[in-house]
Amino acid sequence: MASLIDADHGGCKDTRRSTGGYLVKIGSGAVSWCSKLQSIVALSTTEAEYIAAVSAGKEIRWMRNLLHEMGFSLTGPSMLRIDNQSAISVAKHPEHHGRMKQLDLSWYWLRDVVHKKLIAPSFVPTADQPADILTKSLAKPKVELFYGIMGLGRC
Repeated sequence: MASLIDADHGGCKDTRRSTGGYLVKIGSGAVSWCSKLQSIVALSTTEAEYIAAVSAGKEIRWMRNLLHEMGFSLTGPSMLRIDNQSAISVAKHPEHHGRMKQLDLSWYWLRDVVHKKLIAPSFVPTADQPADILTKSLAKPKVELFYGIMGLGRC
């Protein structure tokens, strides 16, 4: 199981809130996705991406629990692919959380599941990030490419 996330820092012109999006894939197909205006104003791109990563992490945990209840055992962590190195660093290394002191403690949940090796954040270049389709408008060739990567066929 893998999840891809993205956020557009301050994309809403009225509230300056970011839109966060995630896509959860099992095998080669998308099984869950979300695009939503974040509940708080992120003070940096790192913060916006991290908040989107927390949302995706919650969905991953729910999916893992569902699969377990259905009799499937998952070994190893689920991948969380992020195109922001700083957000990955914050998720992996607790010492970096001091840079985002303004966030409510509930956002630090992701750090714990990463530490327990249930979720493994990893880098994906922005050019190869299908979750971009959930947070911003893209040119048609990029949309078609990402539809294929998402396992949704042609648009």
